Amino acid sequence: MAASVAGSPDSAREGVFEALGDPVRRRLLELLAGGEQPAGALVAALQERVRISQPAVSQHLRVLRDAGLVRVRAEGTRRLYAVDDAGTAAAREWLARFEDTFAQPLDALATELARGRRERRRRTSPPGESARGTG
Repeated sequence: MAASVAGSPDSAREGVFEALGDPVRRRLLELLAGGEQPAGALVAALQERVRISQPAVSQHLRVLRDAGLVRVRAEGTRRLYAVDDAGTAAAREWLARFEDTFAQPLDALATELARGRRERRRRTSPPGESARGTG
């Protein structure tokens, strides 16, 4: 397996997942999923759940920005934060390669569940009557 090179797509994805490794940063992303918010509102929302200072929240927001997960814009003296779709797209792209890994066992499970339902219908049908709607 080749080592990641700084600036490569692999290193960018690593930064995304490293940023998401912290529960405070994941919570910040959840808060931002509803739309753009000022830093003060994010601090207040986090402080409802955990003891955290405004400078600590700013550091977490910086990590999310550096990872490409959050963007910031200035509006007067306020800083407004929002989810950066490009960063989340990189995470989705990486995770997408596992969809088939999960899909095949789930398809097999669905088949087995349907088979079990057909068997139960056959066992509970009165003799001489065929179970309808199998399939």
